[in-house]
Formats: sequence, C-alpha cells, structure tokens
Amino acid sequence: MADHHRTFGIHTTAIHAGESPDPATGALVPPLHLATTYHLGTAENGAAIFAGEKEAYVYTRWGNPTVAAFERKAAALEHAEAALATASGMAAIAAAILTIVKAGDHIVSAGAIYPSAYHLMVTQLGALGIQTSFVDATDPANVERAIRPATKLVYLETPGNPLLTLCDLEAIGAIARRAGVATICDNTFASPVNQRPLDLGIDTVVHSATKYFCGHGDAVGGLVAGRAAFIERCFTEPLRYYGGIMAPFNAYLMLRGTITLPLRVERHNANALALAAWLEHHPAVARVSYPGLPSHPQHALAKRQMPGGFGGMVCFDLKGGIEAGARLMNAVKVCSLAVSLGDARSLITHPASTTHSVVTREARLAQGVTDGLVRLSVGLEDVEDLIADLDAGLDRRQ
Repeated sequence: MADHHRTFGIHTTAIHAGESPDPATGALVPPLHLATTYHLGTAENGAAIFAGEKEAYVYTRWGNPTVAAFERKAAALEHAEAALATASGMAAIAAAILTIVKAGDHIVSAGAIYPSAYHLMVTQLGALGIQTSFVDATDPANVERAIRPATKLVYLETPGNPLLTLCDLEAIGAIARRAGVATICDNTFASPVNQRPLDLGIDTVVHSATKYFCGHGDAVGGLVAGRAAFIERCFTEPLRYYGGIMAPFNAYLMLRGTITLPLRVERHNANALALAAWLEHHPAVARVSYPGLPSHPQHALAKRQMPGGFGGMVCFDLKGGIEAGARLMNAVKVCSLAVSLGDARSLITHPASTTHSVVTREARLAQGVTDGLVRLSVGLEDVEDLIADLDAGLDRRQ
C-alpha cells in the first residue's frame, strides 16, 4: 500500500495494509498458498538462502506468503514494527513469554488473565524453573512492589478476563522500563481498534486472533506484535522449534476477517454499551461490569486508554445466583450458549455452572466468579433483538 507520506485511518489500514495485487494474476485478494515447500532454484541459490544471504520461502514452518500478508496487516493495525502469526492465542502467549524468560527468571503477572495463560505460568513455566507472582494490577504500585532482581517480564491483560478490570498501561509500562523489565499485554478483549498498548509504552502485544481478528468463528490463530528484532527472536527461537505456526488457510480467513475488523468492532462497541446500560437498570441484575459505564470503577482510565471504544464484552451478576444463571442460559434464543468471544454471533456463558464448575466454590469466589456471574460477548445482531432475548430469560420477580 503506497503511503503518500501520510498516515491512513484505521478502516483504510485494515483493508489495504500488507496487501498488493498478485504479481502473477493481478488478483486483489491475496492468494491462498497451501504449498509446504518451495523450489530453491539452483544449488548455488539454495546455498545462499540457507546461509542467510538471500531471503526466500523454503518451508511453510519457516514462512508462508499468505501468513506473511496477515502478519503485515496485523502489525500495521497495532502500530508495530512486525508481527508473528501463530496456531492459536496460547501459542502466541507461549512464544512471546519463552523469548524473554528462562529457568531462574521471575514474572510479575496481573491476576485477572485468561485461565489458560494462568495455568501455563503455574504448571508449565513453573516446571521449567520460572516463577510467577500474581498481583492485583489495577493498582500499578502492586506491580512495582512485586518486581525482584530476577524479574524479567511484567505480563498484563486489559480488559481482564472475565471481570473486565483494567490495567493502567502507561503507568505500568513506565514502572517496568525503570526496572529494566520487559512488558507484554494481551489485547484480545480490546482489539487494536479500541486500544493500542504499544502506543502507551508496552513492549509487546499478544492476541487470540481467533476472536475479533477472525470475527466469524471459523478459524483459530494467534498474534505477537512488537519490535522487529523481538519478533524475529520469537520466530527463530520458540516458534520454529515448538512448531506452533498458523496454517495458511487460517491466515487466509484471518485476512478476510481483518478487512472488516474496525467496522465490526464499532458495532460490537455500540451494542455492548447499549446492553450494559439496559442491564444496569434491570431488577434481576445486581451489578454490571462494563468499562464504558460511568459506574465502572475504572471508567476514567478506560476513556483515556481505550479511545476507540470499550469493547464487546459485558459481565453482569444475577440476583438469583446459579439457578437464575441456568434459567437464563436455557431461555435465550438469539444469544448462543458457547465459550469464546469476538464472534459476529452473541455468545453467553454462566461460568459457575460451566467453565468454573470444576473448581471449588471457594476458589471460584476468590477469582471473583460469583454464583450469578454471566459473561456476554455481544455480537452484531440488532440490539433490540438482543435486549428482548435477555429480557425474556431474566426473572423480573427479583
């Protein structure tokens, strides 16, 4: 995409960044390259490629043209020098972390993070001799107090899963830089449409691209975005040898989805804000958590660091507890009872009776997952239909 010495808007970037007409056919849609291996030309040319003297595609685990197009587009959207596409969000998280830490190192992590990321740190990284301290990162002072001489990484997620708590990225980034510690932020819930952590002083961003980048619930993938030198290390060290690469067909679907990312996220934002405001006044609802509501304790921070909008995730507590949650899950028709988020469809879950039913009630409550908590990934449907769907399943007798 020619830049004409100006910065393009986010819609133009989403459509054009990382793409150019196919030189063989002139096709405007990037081709799907399913090849696993590529012709090296001559013996001399092959030797030059393997010696690092020439750049060329050799083997899809080492690089693929369709995947590379998606990486360029994602990097442009995150204001990053480069990006790396992976097989899943967890592959992205693991690759980014393992590029930074080794045995004997220490991580400071926000406590409100994706459960699989938490278990990665506790079980897998712990077994490798990498310790993690989990803190309430809503207060940057807690992060600063937890940093030790062995600390190499501060890991954040904002808004956090599942309660939509926020981390002050600018403040925590400054704390980490003073201590000489790297920072990673999971930006999945916000997307680069609403929030760009790199612009706020964070070193590296990770995504489950399965969510908003894809947007259609039909492809799994992850992203790491940041400085070019760091992305090269992620690729040549953990990703190449652990093998968690993105499949070319998934990259093709991600490219398709990303073109409409800003347009979709604008609709997710608007629907979620309208639903959150409606839920806040419903007699069956005890509490609503949504960064766009003035009642959210970090609303001022959300307005400052999420200039594009407040996201498509809404959490609310039902007064009737587990029974009320189960009734709502069984009553909804437009919202789908399913995990994940960022889909065009609205997805609803009741953690106490599903995802968190395998842990004790005490452990669940300690994580802030109450009996009546409902997590709603607000989709692109007509908001009036979503309101009617939820209203039909909520007990107004509370």
